[in-house]
Amino acid sequence: NPHLEKMKEDILYHFALGTGTHDFPALFGDVKFVCVGGSPSRMKAFIAYIAEELGLGSPDSDYPNICVGTDRYAMYKVGPVLSVSHGMGIPSISIMLHELIKLLYHAKCSNVTIIRIGTSGGIGLEPGSVVITRQSVDATFKPQFEQVVLGKTVIRSTNLDEQLAKELMQCSKEMNQFNTVIGNTMCTLDFYEGQGRLDGAICLYNEEEKLQYLKEAYDSGVRNIEMESSVFAAMCNLSGVKGK
Repeated sequence: NPHLEKMKEDILYHFALGTGTHDFPALFGDVKFVCVGGSPSRMKAFIAYIAEELGLGSPDSDYPNICVGTDRYAMYKVGPVLSVSHGMGIPSISIMLHELIKLLYHAKCSNVTIIRIGTSGGIGLEPGSVVITRQSVDATFKPQFEQVVLGKTVIRSTNLDEQLAKELMQCSKEMNQFNTVIGNTMCTLDFYEGQGRLDGAICLYNEEEKLQYLKEAYDSGVRNIEMESSVFAAMCNLSGVKGK
């Protein structure tokens, strides 16, 4: 964004961080991997796990929330790994990604990989399986993210890094702990009707129609459903950051 260069100070409102109050290169300049997920508690548990795996901490170590000045998101760091919560749904993760990408820019980070980890509804898979997303698709199975900007509809690509998918699959084979597949992830705007559930407050379709829709999704290559992947893929592509 060329407008950032004209700003005396860039305030990342929802992180409670700013270039006038924080030394971004000193705090985040060594970041190479960012893992994002919905819940703050899950991302704190993740950073504790990563710290132990990297030999940079113990299970009883404390990892302070860098965004303690706000209740919107939580952020934790150990070594080159940043762990950030993004809330639920496209609007919430979109706001977080705008500020995260600016944070990495102000910190002068390079060769950063961002990975979204989280729960999702599987299609045709045994419970507990891991899906590595090839591309995010919308509820009509198109690999695109549609957004209205200044009153005009903008269509953005949602393909993700193919080489990274292969590397993650190889890691899974070496670990041999989870059933892992590479497939498309369907991103919906809603948890209930958008995902064909029968237990929402409103449901104007029957179980047969739901199962037919899920079969069509599976036949198109969809293996799981969630609510954040489309804007995640689009923003990683636009900013030149490797994401999965």
